[in-house]
Amino acid sequence: MPKEKFFIAQIGRTVGLHGDLKLHLHTDFPEQFKTGSTFQSSRGPLTISAVNAKRGIIRFTGYENIDEAKKLTNVKLYADESQTKANCELDVGQHFWFEIIGCDVMEGDEKLGHVTDIQRMADVDYLAIDTDEALVKAGMPKQFLLPYIDRYIIDADTDAKRIDVKDAKDVLEAS
Repeated sequence: MPKEKFFIAQIGRTVGLHGDLKLHLHTDFPEQFKTGSTFQSSRGPLTISAVNAKRGIIRFTGYENIDEAKKLTNVKLYADESQTKANCELDVGQHFWFEIIGCDVMEGDEKLGHVTDIQRMADVDYLAIDTDEALVKAGMPKQFLLPYIDRYIIDADTDAKRIDVKDAKDVLEAS
């Protein structure tokens, strides 16, 4: 089974004459972009030869002039799960999205559903939850969104693939 790849950045236009490119991040972990790091792309593996995080500028080995660098415009960069875990440090209580997706959502002993996706709106992450079949048969919506905030989330145990919530059934009923 091939490893799942996560879209983490897209390369933009060239900057200057020495192969510098604009980097558009699609990750919460900019610290993983270090000199010497290699990422997968549609053009094969790309190794960073220089990076200026403050300016959002990056350069890749073998693409150190403007003509070569232009070939990378709009290329997307990817990392796999093991690379992401190795390059990104989480604080206590934080989880990667790929660890949260697939978890069952439990309010007490009742299963409300399972997480199928996470959507970011403004500065808040929302769990996209497919409602448990028993609740759908009882007339509840098939899907609902739950903000991933302390108001609703009690605990997330990604090893057990379980998220304990409070007052989430009220959100489901109002959906």
